Formats: sequence, C-alpha cells, structure tokens
Amino acid sequence: MRGQRAASTPRQRPSAPAARQAALTGRGGVVVMFGAALLGGLTARWFGVDVLAGAGFTAGCVLAALATRPADLLTLAVSPPLVFLVATALAVLATSAGDGSLLTSVSVGVLAALSTTAPWLFLGTILVLAITAPRGLVANARELRGKLVGSRLFEQEENENPVRWDESPARERPRLPHGEVD
Repeated sequence: MRGQRAASTPRQRPSAPAARQAALTGRGGVVVMFGAALLGGLTARWFGVDVLAGAGFTAGCVLAALATRPADLLTLAVSPPLVFLVATALAVLATSAGDGSLLTSVSVGVLAALSTTAPWLFLGTILVLAITAPRGLVANARELRGKLVGSRLFEQEENENPVRWDESPARERPRLPHGEVD
C-alpha cells in the first residue's frame, strides 16, 4: 500500500529557471571579479599579451554582475576599481619575484600594467553599472539614501556655529581657597 502511494504521487521538482539560476552574494561577486582579473593578469604577464588582463577583468565583471543577487548589487557596483588594483598588484608581485629589487620592479610593473589596462578598468566598471542598474542597483541606492536620511549625517545641526561672540559667558563667583565659608 505504501509503495503504491509513493509511486502514484509525482515528485515535486523545482522549476527549471530556479534550478539553473545561481545567486552570488556581494562578496561572492567580488571574488569572481577578483579571480578573473588575477587569472587574466597572470596570463597577460606570462605570455606578454596585455589584452588578456583587461579581457579577464571585463569577463569577471560581466559574470559577477549577472550572477549576483539583487540585494547585494550595491556592494558589487562600488568594488571594480579596488578589485582591479589589487589583482594587478598581486599579478605583478607574483611574476616579478626574481627581478632584482622587488620594490622597484613591483612599483614600475604595477604602474605600467595600470597604464596599459586602464581602458579595460573603465569598460568593466561601466558594464557592471549598466548590467546592475536594471537589476535593482538604483532601488538599492534609494533604499540606502532613505536609511541615511534618517541618521544625523544629513540633518542640519541646531547649533551650527558653536562660537557665539555676542553672548558673554555667565560670571562665576570666585572660589574661595578655604571652601564655602567666608
């Protein structure tokens, strides 16, 4: 009897779009961007093709913007420049470990890599903003602004000018050295 009931009731399967839709957190999206940028930066340094660094970063930006859940889009939208800088610095540090002075080779390498891949940074950042804006970035920014308006950050102070020259301080009685007794 039990076998017949179990066999006769169909199994509940999740719908196809829900099963395929992966939702990253904001930190997960940043990690995806960082991993793609680091992989692209390392391959660009190893093979001497600067385009690989920018293409890897841009691909990571697009993938993270599409896969991050809507509640965390604000975190993702502000992080591409920092992710790009850290990934570039780590790629240069990893590939210039045996080149004489480490400080000189890393600083020159980072500046050279940033100057050659700067357009890719702008492209990746613009793509993140363009993809996340219709997905809920604007609503998240409005919600954050609404929360901040209620705080003291945007309120006008009652006492804007704490120094008031027109008011004289109240005159205090001089304190006697032996206490309150005259």
